[in-house]
Amino acid sequence: MKERNLVLTVTPNPAVDVTYTVDGIELGTSHRVPTPLYRAGGKGLNVSRVAHQLGHPTFALATAGGLSGVQLRDDLVASGIEHHLIPVAVSTRRSIAMVDTRNNATSIFNEIGPALQSSEWQALVTAIIDQLSGQQMADGVRVPGVLVGSGSLPEGAPADFYPGLVTLAHHAGVPAIIDTSGSGILAAARAGADLLKPNNHELCAAVGESDIVTAARKLIDLGAQRVLVSVGEEGMLAFEAGVAGYLKARLPEPLLGNPTGAGDAAVSAAAVALANGVSDLGEILRRATAWSAAAVLMPGAGEISSRYGELAEQLILTNH
Repeated sequence: MKERNLVLTVTPNPAVDVTYTVDGIELGTSHRVPTPLYRAGGKGLNVSRVAHQLGHPTFALATAGGLSGVQLRDDLVASGIEHHLIPVAVSTRRSIAMVDTRNNATSIFNEIGPALQSSEWQALVTAIIDQLSGQQMADGVRVPGVLVGSGSLPEGAPADFYPGLVTLAHHAGVPAIIDTSGSGILAAARAGADLLKPNNHELCAAVGESDIVTAARKLIDLGAQRVLVSVGEEGMLAFEAGVAGYLKARLPEPLLGNPTGAGDAAVSAAAVALANGVSDLGEILRRATAWSAAAVLMPGAGEISSRYGELAEQLILTNH
């Protein structure tokens, strides 16, 4: 028996996420802070973590190197997320979030991922192909139901990495979700990605348009099947090839909290939906917006509040 509800995530540029919670940040002064939250991060790992939290099968592929790579591996093991890490010579980067609870503001400092060797890239691609072919389990073969490629790329990464993921997924009969920025999202659209998930700033910068709707339509015109666009407190927009207009989902009132992992939670919701055969754009949008909102209520990226069902009921969905 082959089960295709597994969410396979690929994180080529993971990070150890370090989250500090501070009651007010004053520039140029010292701050005494509680012990920070350390967690294996990077967008794809956050997608897997959210799916795992809610009991959905997931498998995470990423790279890891140096002492920070050991820390990343140890956290994945402790979390119970199934994974395979490609060993690399360089140290895994860190991402530092400063959550200012007094001013409801979060500042993020992302280290740039160092370049990988060509043999390390090849090892990652080989691992992806192996996972797409399925895992032999005690009760049958488990085959991914969706492939998710998320996050920035290390310096010197192959320009065709993300469109290559889309091609590999489609050859395996699996939909592909890509969540990245810049030229990578354009290339993924041209490759026919089943779903792209930029935020409004990433979208407009990549396409060179100031209007969100025009920019999203350009990704559809390039070849993307669906586009979800996060617009912060205003909610999320959803576009689909062959369908005029778009959908919008928002809460009646914005939530206060840490938005760091909101986009990853939205991707996780969309991935779980596609892996389980959900194709209706409105349902995908509802789940993605609710999970995204529920992530804002949590202290760190990669988890969502148990209120996600309640938030889904509160959403206001409109056609445009």
